[in-house]
Amino acid sequence: MKKNNLTKLVLCLFLTVSFQVFPQLNLPRGSQMATISQRIGITDVYIKYSRPSVNKREIWGKLVPYGMNNLGFGTAKESPWRAGANENTIIKFTSDVKIEGKEIKAGKYGLHIIVNADDTATIIFNKNYTAWGSYFYEPSEDVVRVNIKTKTIPFKEQLAYEFNDVTANSAVASLNWEKKQFPFKIEVDVTNIVLADVRKKLQNQPGFNRQSWEQAAAYAMNNGGDLNEALNWINGAIAGQFFSQQTFNNTNIKAGILNKMGKKDEAIAALDSYMPKATILEAHQYGRQLITLGMKDKALEVFKMNAKKNKNTWPVHYGLARGYSAKGEYKTALKHLKKALANAPNAASKGRVQANIAKLEKGEDIN
Repeated sequence: MKKNNLTKLVLCLFLTVSFQVFPQLNLPRGSQMATISQRIGITDVYIKYSRPSVNKREIWGKLVPYGMNNLGFGTAKESPWRAGANENTIIKFTSDVKIEGKEIKAGKYGLHIIVNADDTATIIFNKNYTAWGSYFYEPSEDVVRVNIKTKTIPFKEQLAYEFNDVTANSAVASLNWEKKQFPFKIEVDVTNIVLADVRKKLQNQPGFNRQSWEQAAAYAMNNGGDLNEALNWINGAIAGQFFSQQTFNNTNIKAGILNKMGKKDEAIAALDSYMPKATILEAHQYGRQLITLGMKDKALEVFKMNAKKNKNTWPVHYGLARGYSAKGEYKTALKHLKKALANAPNAASKGRVQANIAKLEKGEDIN
């Protein structure tokens, strides 16, 4: 009995020692692992894959068979190509995106490809991203399939993924190997994703900062967000919160929102309300904005107010020159530009004034 127990103990020790003596070794691979990423808006796309080499082999239709194939191992009856080597090629999206126009949720996916002989292919995004290659591929776990046309490229020895044609809301990801490219377009609803993130952030630590509300309002205004929401955000930055403080910047943002809402008079009134405490440069900027809006008389009023409040200081004469020039009164504008030249604070400012003097002398508006 004791001998039998001793035998069992030795066997257990042997199995334990065997497991410890022969662990999974971390050795270099022939097909090296690689990771590539691209940010689109605030959404990150990652691709993790292994990079096989051509190594003088015939790739398409041979090493990588066309169509679906029984690989002779695993549970899959038919498998696509693993879109790389070794384990699953993994693609990850940190936000919901569209692939060639088809929606796919944020998350990780196994990336596979059905390669066809006629320069077309099907890109497959599969729920199973932890398997080895395509040996355990299950079509019922496919989330999205998109059909693409392949492209011919200069010879590439090692397989590589790339991101090309990157725009503000999209990028084209592509697998490139031998002389074939497999491109697929990724699109992101950047504005709505950013604004959803902004709403969460404003409920947390960033929400205790006035500048966060200003940035949120400005982003919504400039990127097609809800203008009423943007107006609430900027009103919170100006008044009504413990951190609120009216500044030229946030008043200017509010005016921009109101103007986009078709409330031009309210926009002007908002900026007018700030003018008593405006600095020289803030008043000058307001005057220039009014010229841009075509409100020439109003602009000249602001430049005159600035000159009266800050006599003979930079850049009040420069502002008056712009105001008179906008109204076509070039002689008066030239008189003020010459005064501006005398009190310009540095060589760069003097150079800009001198260039505008030359324009006025040729009868050209300086705005």
